[in-house]
Amino acid sequence: MNLKGKRIGFGLTGSHCTYDAVYPEIEKLVNAGAEVVPVVTFTVKNTETRFGKGEDWIERIEQLTGKTAIDSIVKAEPLGPKEPLDCMVIAPLTGASMSKFANAINDSPVLMAAKATLRNQKPVVLGISTNDALGLNGVNLMRLMSSKNIFFIPFGQDDPVKKPNSMVARMGLLKETVESALEGVQLQPVLVERYLDKN
Repeated sequence: MNLKGKRIGFGLTGSHCTYDAVYPEIEKLVNAGAEVVPVVTFTVKNTETRFGKGEDWIERIEQLTGKTAIDSIVKAEPLGPKEPLDCMVIAPLTGASMSKFANAINDSPVLMAAKATLRNQKPVVLGISTNDALGLNGVNLMRLMSSKNIFFIPFGQDDPVKKPNSMVARMGLLKETVESALEGVQLQPVLVERYLDKN
């Protein structure tokens, strides 16, 4: 699948420790000729952590994509009928946002963009990063995995000894997953030994 000219939304949620693995993947999409539209949650926009300031992460994604980040639900709504996407990516996707998405709760710009994309029957690609994927959030993960037009970047346990319920996507497979999703196919295998390959 050639990504040149494809309009791809890229949503960031609040798994701040995962951003360093995600930003090189955004650059790959841009270098492949995709038009990447950045979308951020309120948490990304307003939070400062040991991994950096929200405003700095937003500035960086705007520089990578050449576009102003969509940072409100109102700004994200036109991604439905007026300015449709060919694909929406959410990476990283936190457990909180995953549970909301699985239960049709639409309270952030990223979830609005994802809902708008599904409404247009276009693919949504998810790159999970959650400490609870094999805990209470497992039911939400499985609900999304069995849903039409939702695809996953292959994922696995990032630390099965110290954090046995935690699962993180292998972000290095993001571009390949998007290409496959645009063909309507889930990249396989979807379950990988994430902790053996930190990329």
